[in-house]
Amino acid sequence: MEVTDILIIGAGPIGIACGIEAKKAGLSYVIIEKGCLVNSLYNYPQNMTFFSTSEKLEIGGVPFVSNNPKPTRSEALEYYRRVALKFELNTKLFESVDDVAKQDVGFIVTTSKSSYLTRNIIISTGFYDLPNKIDIPGEDLPKVAHYYKDPHYYAMQNVIVIGASNSSVDAALETYRKGANVTMVVRDESISKRVKYWVRPDVMNRIEEGNIKAYFHSELVSIANDTADIRTPEGIITIPNDFVLALTGYQPNFELLRKFGVKLSEDDKCLPEHNSQTMETNEKGIYLAGVVCGGMDTHLWFIENSRDHAVKIISDIKKKA
Repeated sequence: MEVTDILIIGAGPIGIACGIEAKKAGLSYVIIEKGCLVNSLYNYPQNMTFFSTSEKLEIGGVPFVSNNPKPTRSEALEYYRRVALKFELNTKLFESVDDVAKQDVGFIVTTSKSSYLTRNIIISTGFYDLPNKIDIPGEDLPKVAHYYKDPHYYAMQNVIVIGASNSSVDAALETYRKGANVTMVVRDESISKRVKYWVRPDVMNRIEEGNIKAYFHSELVSIANDTADIRTPEGIITIPNDFVLALTGYQPNFELLRKFGVKLSEDDKCLPEHNSQTMETNEKGIYLAGVVCGGMDTHLWFIENSRDHAVKIISDIKKKA
């Protein structure tokens, strides 16, 4: 079995950046991705606009030109696809990582399609694949979704949106404007201050005028076929309901990190142990890149502030070689 210098898990923007740096450094590599290219971005809502400007999303020194300062999901998909093709990256798509075993020369990584012998591993899996469950009766009903794609599907329906983050607010506004009867259920006292600054006033005005109903200091406690129960400060209420968008956030694949021997903090943040200068974990030869570095604090790392992880990692691997 041929040995490669690096195996990269995840073909998102940061995984692609790692592949580019590896290729520039003359190191052999392969990128493994369980879904399509930039799979997480593909699963974002169809009408999503990034908070960051296009230049902050650039990788590999390739300019990102968008119609507006803040690019859309479709523009990002086009950009990262063109970057991957430009550098002719060695990428294996729709291939999931199943297991890893240490060897004298490094690691054997077993996937759903093959096995790879590699000296180093970069885990750049992001966090969007595993939703945070709400663990209430009825969560497994077909009408409950942890991902939101397009508002038209919910036209003229009674829709509950859980949460007050960017994704929740976007879903609430878009479905409302397609004719849905929208109810927001928010644990906190108000819409999150981290919501995009040009969107937050919009949703607050819609709530104030009564076009979107919002229950603050509240939580969904059960879901039935045609109704849902909400615990509010005034007690439990039951409202008609056709769909629930449980947009309660997502988390990294901690099971995969543990399988690779990466230590996680024992608190509820589950921070993976790594050297911030080299990005190497407690397991020698295994590195982290991108959002996965933040554990449950998924708001710490973005494309714009983790692009340099690729440079740090490849530099460290070259020094060792």
